[in-house]
Amino acid sequence: MAFDLRLLPGLTLATLLAALAGSVGAQSVALAGLLGSKALLVIDGGQPRSLAVGESHQGVKLISLQGELAMVEMGGKRQSLRLGGAPASVGGSGEAAGGNRIVLSADSRGHFMTQGQINGRSAAMMVDTGASMVSLSAEQAQQFGLAYRQGRMQGMSTANGVIPSWRVKLGQLRVGEVTLYDVDAVVSEGAMPYVLLGNNFLSRFQMNRNNDQMVLDKRF
Repeated sequence: MAFDLRLLPGLTLATLLAALAGSVGAQSVALAGLLGSKALLVIDGGQPRSLAVGESHQGVKLISLQGELAMVEMGGKRQSLRLGGAPASVGGSGEAAGGNRIVLSADSRGHFMTQGQINGRSAAMMVDTGASMVSLSAEQAQQFGLAYRQGRMQGMSTANGVIPSWRVKLGQLRVGEVTLYDVDAVVSEGAMPYVLLGNNFLSRFQMNRNNDQMVLDKRF
């Protein structure tokens, strides 16, 4: 593959990072260069990351790349980026997504329920310490726009036998003011009223429970 890194004249990486850092409370992304058939993106002021079409990083997915234009998807919304142009941002005017604590209260059945988001789309969720991974049904996956059948297929044992399931990666999972990126999940064909927040989600937090309250503090 030919190495073709092009930066717009006059635009330095330092300038680009400064612009991104000024976008407080928002997820920002800019097209800093091209590496052959890959886009060189700077996300939230971090290190430049090369992505091919279809790849994701920190909740940003590269949809297409044509000439000096790239189409990315962030938080369920698509943005067009021009090489060396101003960073695009999502979430700057909404709720802060940089929180580190989730506080949940048990319902009358003792379940910890919450309303969250997957890739920017609302989802009813329930903490399930008996599930090894974040789990959702095929119907839910379709609602969230997940191409789950492109994931790795496997079998899942249930009370009714083994059913087909697929391993996928959620670009963005948000609960309250806490957002996690690139979360592994399993999609199954069984009916499921809620997205189950399994142990791979819970392991990212320090969990404390006091009677009917659960507090999750994000690990660093």
